[in-house]
Amino acid sequence: MKKPNYLKPQDKVAIVCTARKFTAIEAQPAMDLLKSWDLIPVLGITIGLDNFQLGGSDEERAADFQAQLDNPEIKAIWIARGGYGSVRIIDNLNFDKFLQNPKWIVGFSDITVLHSHINTLGVSTIHGIMPYTVPNTIETSIESLKKALFGESLSYEISSHSDNRIGKTTGELVGGNLSIIYSLLGSESSIDTNGKILYIEDLDEYLYHIDRMMQNLKRNGYFKNLKGLIVGGMTDMHDNSIPFGLDAIGIIKDVTSEYDFPICFDFPAGHVKDNRALRLGQEISFEVTENKVEVNFL
Repeated sequence: MKKPNYLKPQDKVAIVCTARKFTAIEAQPAMDLLKSWDLIPVLGITIGLDNFQLGGSDEERAADFQAQLDNPEIKAIWIARGGYGSVRIIDNLNFDKFLQNPKWIVGFSDITVLHSHINTLGVSTIHGIMPYTVPNTIETSIESLKKALFGESLSYEISSHSDNRIGKTTGELVGGNLSIIYSLLGSESSIDTNGKILYIEDLDEYLYHIDRMMQNLKRNGYFKNLKGLIVGGMTDMHDNSIPFGLDAIGIIKDVTSEYDFPICFDFPAGHVKDNRALRLGQEISFEVTENKVEVNFL
């Protein structure tokens, strides 16, 4: 797995829209943050474009992202916000120059489209906060992104959840938003989980849909040779008037009950205020005990 060069002072970081729209005024807190790290923010042409929900037309968003991919002066691309839209441009992007000189792609939620596609190309990316979330996140999230970008040691220790499954393993970390992973099944952007550690999170879903997605991942062999499962925020879940009978944690436990890999729940990543950065495509050690969970990037 190729790892982009870590950032250094005065490197340029582009902020662009691949999904929902975002204005220059909204981008100001993220720009200030980058400047405080001695980085140079560069706003893409999509910042300020308004195409209903999207930050410009498909052609405009693809062209902006492509320009940042191909520009050797840009050392990282920070996606402005998620929502929906990245899948509409993924097949119109050319990653040839990017593969010759990879750079960090940063974001979460809908940006799982980019994480998954780039993972299949053999390049590491960063799952972490976006410009849209900067004003509402907390210092641990911000500091973790800085460490991830600048190549500092990245490790997390959290208290163990009562539903965790104990175990210890190492492997490449892959994943992102469950709904997006599910939507990419069967495409060339679908990730390979064989011998790897899967991270998932989601937001604003019905419980029966969580079950549907997990069942589909299972039927596609995603858990067959999985080495570990890290479950981040399963935030703002909904139930029907006739209850499904299990919450999100219960559904995940049920679907994975026949396997023996370690599982942790409520990991601080995803649609939560404490959204810590994860270098996807990199090897981690993952240990779950009765008292704590440790994730160390190797």
